[in-house]
Amino acid sequence: MEIPKLQKEAIALLKDLIKTQSFSGEEDQTAILLENWLKQYEIPFNRHLNNVWAVNKHFDETKPTLLLNSHHDTVKPNSAYTKDPFEATVENGKLFGLGSNDAGGCLVSLLATFIYFYKAENLKFNLLFAGTAEEEINGKNGIACLLPLIPKIDVAIVGEPTLMQMATAEKGLVVFDAVVKGTPSHAAHPNDNNSIYKTAKVLEWFERYKFDKVSDILGDVKLTITQIKAGSQHNVVPAQVDLVIDVRVNDCYSNAEIEEILKENAPVDEIKARSLRLNSSSIPEDHELVQAGISLGMKTYGSPTLSDQAMLNCPSLKLGPGDSTRSHSADEFIYVMEVEEGIEMYIKLLEKAIKIQEH
Repeated sequence: MEIPKLQKEAIALLKDLIKTQSFSGEEDQTAILLENWLKQYEIPFNRHLNNVWAVNKHFDETKPTLLLNSHHDTVKPNSAYTKDPFEATVENGKLFGLGSNDAGGCLVSLLATFIYFYKAENLKFNLLFAGTAEEEINGKNGIACLLPLIPKIDVAIVGEPTLMQMATAEKGLVVFDAVVKGTPSHAAHPNDNNSIYKTAKVLEWFERYKFDKVSDILGDVKLTITQIKAGSQHNVVPAQVDLVIDVRVNDCYSNAEIEEILKENAPVDEIKARSLRLNSSSIPEDHELVQAGISLGMKTYGSPTLSDQAMLNCPSLKLGPGDSTRSHSADEFIYVMEVEEGIEMYIKLLEKAIKIQEH
């Protein structure tokens, strides 16, 4: 199929996606849009909950499989919007609307790329497209529930706005709940075990603590206290102070190792991870996908933000049109040209990496 036609139809699909509410957990109508697009090209597909997936026509179980994945759920629009988040208007080359940048542009570009290669024969890799749900909330009904149902994945491209540069590694995430305990008392009486005063030293420890291993591409593990809660009355010293700690994990540690280190060293009375499932992810620099991208002039970098890569147990590359800094912003937009160029670059990347050259 000709690329200009694919580009035009992909942008039309993106406008329809923007016009259709798809907050995390409520993506049933955008899933129908994806189904209809595949039906239009007479491509068999599967749907589980609000996740839609399909494989290339000449799928061969003896070959490795490349996943093309992006999400069709969105966050809720913030109060600073000046435009209708569901209108999908184009002004000065910018397509405005909720989910346009994160990650509708990536989603339709990957889907167009899948269509382009759908009937191709003699590919080195199978292709598996998956438009998934609940990415914004790391939900159990997104890609996590799909993985047991789809063919084994050997490598993945996860569509997120990266200005079409290659995020070859991504930090993982562990959120911890911690407790600093003291002696509750009336504020008028002496108390040498005031939980709030004790917390001051704890905060200083967390601010200064550094994990030993530094990643070449992802840098340090970043540890940040993001919430603190204590007390309910002005005249009562509380029995404890509750802390929430956000830890962004580099590829030198597993999340379980981070938990073990903090349990052994943090000067708190209790600390517990909410989940250990969102590990860091990466792809080797010498992987053929990465080398193909480099040959096309793409740069590599390490991403501090989380995506569905964290759910995958295979090498994965984060790549897509749009700019991460626009995500979740008021009057979110993506340039129409970014989507058009994204489709072209995805196709060129796969032509180099998975298509057997005809002689």
